[in-house]
Amino acid sequence: MAEAAVGLERGAGCFERAVSCCLRQPPSLLGRERRKFCFIILKQDPNEDTEWNDILRHFGILPPKEKPKDEIEEMVLHLQKEAEVKPYERMTLEELKEAEDDFDETDRKAIEKYRQQRLQEWKCLQRRQKYGELREICGEQYVKEVTNAPEDVWVIIHLYRSSMPMCLLVNEHLSLLARKFPEVKFLKAIVNSCIQNYHDRCLPTILVYKTGEIKGRFIGVAECGGIYLKVEELEWKLAEVGAIETDLEENPKKDIINMMTLSVQNVSAHEDTNTKSSDVLKPCIT
Repeated sequence: MAEAAVGLERGAGCFERAVSCCLRQPPSLLGRERRKFCFIILKQDPNEDTEWNDILRHFGILPPKEKPKDEIEEMVLHLQKEAEVKPYERMTLEELKEAEDDFDETDRKAIEKYRQQRLQEWKCLQRRQKYGELREICGEQYVKEVTNAPEDVWVIIHLYRSSMPMCLLVNEHLSLLARKFPEVKFLKAIVNSCIQNYHDRCLPTILVYKTGEIKGRFIGVAECGGIYLKVEELEWKLAEVGAIETDLEENPKKDIINMMTLSVQNVSAHEDTNTKSSDVLKPCIT
């Protein structure tokens, strides 16, 4: 038993001899040293990859070390493969063209798909850089800028007169919306340069185009939103036509519309009451 205790104190070189001696001793002869030995075993991490654990497994004290399942390995490899960033994903279009010969057939197909994706992103970026402001045009540019605009571009043009305050207010709001929705082409034109003898009562006039066709129109102060028009209200009007994708959840003018409807209903109810009262007061002629 003393030999077993000495073996435990001397370290890794005597592990096997210590275990062998302790296992050969009857339980009644081990006493405190056996309890100390069992305590040391229990403190060990059975999953730790050490020489001590290997000895314990050899004598059957610890179960055999579990091998990782193939399914787990496959899953890990699959996730690693998905997470791997292809070298061509870091390249520009010019670098892709130069390095095309260094890839295999599978990579070439992926590169072509990736190139088309980058090209669309580049076109979208160019378009965003091209718009993003309310631009002034004249009547001679109308067909080119409006009617013949790209088919996937919404065009919003405001026909105005600078002497009308409502027209100036609409221009201010459209300038803000142009910056918020740079993928949409916002234009303005003095009405006389496009249409001769256009009536002032029809101003401001906002026309919405897509694929060369008018998709929406707002003619006159009332249709444009009134003299107290807010930019959110104009944004909602253009979103209803489909020209922009707004983040507004409901019509900003909803409460005003509800109040106007309620007022009209109250007036109608009041008129009906007055009519009935008058009928009651009429003399009965027989």
